[in-house]
Amino acid sequence: MDVLGVLNLGEIAQYFSKMAMFPVFDLAYYVVSILYLKYEPGSVEVSRRSPVASWLCAMLYCFGSYILADIMLGDSPIDYFHNNSHILLATAVWYLIFFCPLNLFYKCVTILPIKLVLVAMKEVVRTRKIAAGVHHAHHAYHHGWFIMVITGYVKGSGVALMSNFEQLLRGVWRPETNEILNMSFPTKASLYGAILFTLQEAHWLPLSKSTLICLFTLFMATSKVFLTARHSHGSPLALIESWVCHLLFGSPLGSSEDSHDHHHAAPVAAAPASPTKTKEELNEGTRKRKSKKAE
Repeated sequence: MDVLGVLNLGEIAQYFSKMAMFPVFDLAYYVVSILYLKYEPGSVEVSRRSPVASWLCAMLYCFGSYILADIMLGDSPIDYFHNNSHILLATAVWYLIFFCPLNLFYKCVTILPIKLVLVAMKEVVRTRKIAAGVHHAHHAYHHGWFIMVITGYVKGSGVALMSNFEQLLRGVWRPETNEILNMSFPTKASLYGAILFTLQEAHWLPLSKSTLICLFTLFMATSKVFLTARHSHGSPLALIESWVCHLLFGSPLGSSEDSHDHHHAAPVAAAPASPTKTKEELNEGTRKRKSKKAE
């Protein structure tokens, strides 16, 4: 008996690709996104001093990719905000993470097993957004392959690309953290995914969209869970990227983990941080040290 026939992988992939994201997966996406916002230096102070600015930053973290993609495709940048249920859900998450009594919600979602599940669920949403971005651009520009790639890329990593604008809302300006100059793994993976989904949309990839969504989601979720569990901001494709860059451009690609540690540890006038610490841990440590000094 055919094992693949028994497992019926085609139908599983089809069901998975059509599975609704709201509210469970979107909730996980909002929790992890706003959690990363809280890790940013000064974000807690901004939430106390100006809740409106903090809320706007949280909305950018949750919906920045939609805003940027709408601007690129000539739609209204506030079009997504007509989804009241999504805005209210993201707002509730923002309030609980920043203002929950005794910080209970934050403490619960940062427990490692729970955080790993949330991170994996966020990657399910990211993959779906990349596929939707490419599909949307394909309908508007049938042969605009570069537009499809750019739109899918923006849908998958829009909040990272808008990070400098979000910093301005918090009263911070750090141009050295530009995501284009120092791409993190999710940003690079979004670009790779956008290319794959564009090839599939152009019928140059011998895979159905549902199968590609399933496989890419599995890759993204596994990679992010592994990196989060190891407290790493490197890339599982670092060796391949370095080899390709050396072959095409004459120099290996710099480690994204090194670059992230450098410009997130540089502003802190303290002992050098351990290279195994993540961006979130470094920023959280900085915030705790500042609060102790204030006391």
